[in-house]
Amino acid sequence: MVTTAVNTSRRGRRSPLASVGLHATLVVASVIAVFPVLWVFLTSLKPAKYAITTDFVKETTLANYTDLLENTEFLTWFGNSLLIAGLTTVLGVFVSATTGYAVSRFRFPGKRGLMWTLLITQMFPVAVLIVPIYNIMATMGLLNQPVGLVVTYLTIAVPFCAWMMKGFFDTIPMEIDESGQVDGLTPFGTFWRLILPLAKPGIAVTAFYSFITAWGEVAYASAFMVGDENLTLAGGLQKFVNQYGAQWGPMAAASVLIAIPAALVFLFAQRHLVTGMSAGAVKG
Repeated sequence: MVTTAVNTSRRGRRSPLASVGLHATLVVASVIAVFPVLWVFLTSLKPAKYAITTDFVKETTLANYTDLLENTEFLTWFGNSLLIAGLTTVLGVFVSATTGYAVSRFRFPGKRGLMWTLLITQMFPVAVLIVPIYNIMATMGLLNQPVGLVVTYLTIAVPFCAWMMKGFFDTIPMEIDESGQVDGLTPFGTFWRLILPLAKPGIAVTAFYSFITAWGEVAYASAFMVGDENLTLAGGLQKFVNQYGAQWGPMAAASVLIAIPAALVFLFAQRHLVTGMSAGAVKG
């Protein structure tokens, strides 16, 4: 017993060289991860003549931010993106949760076909889908309308999130549903009052994925929305780049401001993200 404990202790003890290598690798990985973000932030504080230089602390200024907010339609683009991302998140969570719960708990005609459809839709790239979706939106009069982008983003977010929520609901005991039925609750009442409170990690992952899908998407937003008053942030940022060059300062300032809502959503949901993603993968 003593010999085994000593051997186990020795095996678990890292050599100094291995420890140095591990910490060096972690430092390098951290620098690689942080460097682009830091570069963009410092660029946003530089005047135009130093925009593409490494003079990060020379003539530091907030002029890029004031110019962005006062002389462009950034706040309008920001509001449009916030509205579209917010609606996508709310509807994405509701549709994904109800769909995942239905296919997890009930048997109905077309169930297998529905699940295969949700899976297959994830296999098509944006380049293949953008033209047919554009034609559909044009026929329905949804071009240049926030609801058109919301519906488009739901087609991206819901299939993945419904599969994940189905796997998460599979881990919740059926006895909870049965106790709800004994208490006289309807299936939706059981879902809303008993199951959904237990699904907070899965809901957090779904909300985060739905928000990021809508907040950072470029291709659909650029194709479906025109006119400064209708653009989202994805389309608005393209105004800073033309055939003669790029306005690096205002574009870097816009990138910093755009990252703030995504960071806040991540901080709000991060404690549930690992639990929700691992739970959804158990039986998904």
